[in-house]
Amino acid sequence: MSEQLRIGVISSGPDEFATIHAACVDKGHLPVVYLYGRSLRSGGPNLDDAGATTTAILDALPQGMDLLLPGTMDGLARSLRSHRVDLLVVFGFAWKLPPSVLEIPRLGVLNIHVAMLPRYRGPAPLLWAIRNGDATGGVTVHWMDEEFDTGNILAQQGGILLADDITWQNYCVSALPVVRRLLGESLDLAVAGDPGRPQDDAEGSYAGFMEPEFAVVDWSHSARAIHHQVRTHRYMRSSHHPVAMLDGGWRRVVRTSLSPSEGVLVRCGDGSPLWIVESEPAPAPE
Repeated sequence: MSEQLRIGVISSGPDEFATIHAACVDKGHLPVVYLYGRSLRSGGPNLDDAGATTTAILDALPQGMDLLLPGTMDGLARSLRSHRVDLLVVFGFAWKLPPSVLEIPRLGVLNIHVAMLPRYRGPAPLLWAIRNGDATGGVTVHWMDEEFDTGNILAQQGGILLADDITWQNYCVSALPVVRRLLGESLDLAVAGDPGRPQDDAEGSYAGFMEPEFAVVDWSHSARAIHHQVRTHRYMRSSHHPVAMLDGGWRRVVRTSLSPSEGVLVRCGDGSPLWIVESEPAPAPE
């Protein structure tokens, strides 16, 4: 039997933590601390849903598990040192970890990225896949280095359906079993000292956060582009966006269809039709 690792886990929700925990236990390893990434950057404000997410994680927390909510990079580093982790597993954490933190776990840091690296490096890979209208996505497990998602790859799988009505919940039904399997494979490789395979930087692309203009629908764009814009915001659970001028007033566009459907028909910039299936009044954009 391989050595039992003390593993720290940084993630963003109860389902993600549970999936990583199960993969570790499958391979005989011991998660010793959970760390919830409650902000988008070290020292930054809490995410809007940080309180509700923390409650959900607590409700699902394994008995006796420490749950820490670091607010700064220094606090994160102290937590990792105090728990003497051999390996850190990260899934859905936006902070860019410096070498001083990456070097704390004895074996290093594994990152789970919901894209087929080197495509869609960065903090919002799934958002860009939806925005671009990709039919499928993927999962990559790689060694983390000091840049965003550029470290050597240990395991990956594509072909995960991105449904037209995609939500995090229905995506997880297909994606989280893949995460569990790939992470299990990667844990074995980590114990064996496998450095992984380098990424081809020439094939890389960056998936940053959505620009402010993406919150407003521009009817001069193609019907397909607007449809995917609406899908992206619905996936993000945007409570106020995207907004569009429709029938003389501003409305939040909740759902659209590229096929004939009940609702308001709009001719977009490419001449193609788009049906506004669901919308609601909204204030004018600032």
